[in-house]
Amino acid sequence: MTKISNLLDLNELKMYVNGEWKAAESGETFSVVNPSTGKVVAEVPKGGRQETKQAIAAADEALKSWSKLTAGDRAKYLTKLFHLMHEYKDELAEIMSLEMGKPFTEAQGEVNFAASYLEWFAEEGRRVYGETIPASAVNKRIMVIRQPIGVVASITPWNFPLAMMTRKVGPAMAAGCTAIVKPAGQSPISALAFGKLVEMAGIPAGVVSIVTGQSGPISDEIFENPIVRKVSFTGSTEVGKLFVTKSAAQLKKLSLELGGHAPFIVFEDADLEAAAEGALQSKFRNTGQTCVCANRIYVHRSVIDKFSQIFVEKVKALKVGNSVDPTVQVGPLVNNEGLLKAEAHVQDALSKGAELLCGGQRIEGELADGLFYEPTVLGGVNSDMIITKEETFGPVAPIIPFDTEEEVIELANSTEFGLAAYFYTQNISRSIRVSEALKFGIIGMNDAIPTVAQAPFGGIKESGMGREGGHQGLNEYLEEKFISMGFETK
Repeated sequence: MTKISNLLDLNELKMYVNGEWKAAESGETFSVVNPSTGKVVAEVPKGGRQETKQAIAAADEALKSWSKLTAGDRAKYLTKLFHLMHEYKDELAEIMSLEMGKPFTEAQGEVNFAASYLEWFAEEGRRVYGETIPASAVNKRIMVIRQPIGVVASITPWNFPLAMMTRKVGPAMAAGCTAIVKPAGQSPISALAFGKLVEMAGIPAGVVSIVTGQSGPISDEIFENPIVRKVSFTGSTEVGKLFVTKSAAQLKKLSLELGGHAPFIVFEDADLEAAAEGALQSKFRNTGQTCVCANRIYVHRSVIDKFSQIFVEKVKALKVGNSVDPTVQVGPLVNNEGLLKAEAHVQDALSKGAELLCGGQRIEGELADGLFYEPTVLGGVNSDMIITKEETFGPVAPIIPFDTEEEVIELANSTEFGLAAYFYTQNISRSIRVSEALKFGIIGMNDAIPTVAQAPFGGIKESGMGREGGHQGLNEYLEEKFISMGFETK
């Protein structure tokens, strides 16, 4: 495995602000801990309002020239950044594995995924089209142009520290905006590594700044500073609602990708092998710590025994271990709170009559220093159990029986969340009916991992607002301006 020192020195990490590497003005740092071992990975600068204010001022200054570049010139920078991500893929993957426990091979996949957003928006930025509108008078012409919204802030989560950043920063840069990134405290090193690539790509100072540190002071400055015109946030619904309130004072534009509680439906005519493999990929990806992972697996009663047998065999075969091991498929939970939540959900289900089909315990022995929980499958789950209502965010898969299509659609929709939903069937008529009936922003039909850069990602109901990815993701960073031109006629 390659050495991180090829990209970053973990012994001397600094924030990237206005093209310079800076310590926190207070001199304070905070520890990033490897959840596989419990050991400190690095000390990271603990920035606050002052550093955020500096980054915002730098972004405002850089906006004057960056927004005036041609789309093609901005695309060249994004393309350079895309190639650098691939060049340093192993270093970036290792950083992710160390700081937040993502299995190394999966982390490599995230680097590819993150880079794909830079490539997509480099090209999509060339297609920011306006329009002309027929005027109501012979001496007038009407046109509409689209311009960058201005300085934007991205507040990113720990579970996809690179992909969620490029999904926000990529379209912002392509549109002509400048950006401040506030990464999660559990995975800030990935963001700083991205800042290093920004520097290596020759992107002008101030176009992208990375501020690490205290969430409260940093977000307060972001929402109270009138220079910031848009905020994109991925995280919990509770924090998203707080940000909606904070944005009201200055009517800042928001994109919010919030919590989920995805149903995964297996109909009686499904290919059970494919459905079980899809459920495995969706549920145990990133150790079950994704907003779009399968949280409720509904299986038709006529095939539930056969599906459960196939699924449990696959789950038992998963290799759990230190996330930097390239052969590991399931790593640790990111923190002790996540581990306790997984335990609590399992114990609640068992106390209410669920059957433990496999797993159900912390992993001790040689992995005792880490935050490991066995990949777990529960059978006989019902709607009285907490796991059917709250997002577990861990490697626990509940299997719930159903009898009719109408029943399972009602069950699937009975949540305040509306991010992602999945179903497996070989019936084309059913596929259309169910796709349209499920109240979620993303539908995977016979597809457990539908997310790609060229498609819009986002939820409905309390799972957020706005879309990331696709041409829709670029629109989030643009304002429309109507220009009515009068002229003399002869």
